[in-house]
Amino acid sequence: MRNVTKHAETRSQQRGLPPLILDLLKRFGRRTFDHHGAVRLTFDKKARRRVAHEIGRTAVARLHEFWNAFAVLDTGSGTVITCGHQYRKVCRS
Repeated sequence: MRNVTKHAETRSQQRGLPPLILDLLKRFGRRTFDHHGAVRLTFDKKARRRVAHEIGRTAVARLHEFWNAFAVLDTGSGTVITCGHQYRKVCRS
């Protein structure tokens, strides 16, 4: 993995997120700005469809346990700050 902080590497290993998921989040994930210098990437319905179109439905079906994954990027450098699994709905006001 490149452009990943040591913290993000540790968290992805602890939380069982393979590098492929972080790459897919960077390429296809929905971007939500937090107005504090970071971007949160998640898989919404559109992102899952784009991934299915790119790598195929069979592969997408096998990745079902990772659709709740998220990553937080630094807007300046594009570096992954942290990552994890989203278990609660995020309020987007």
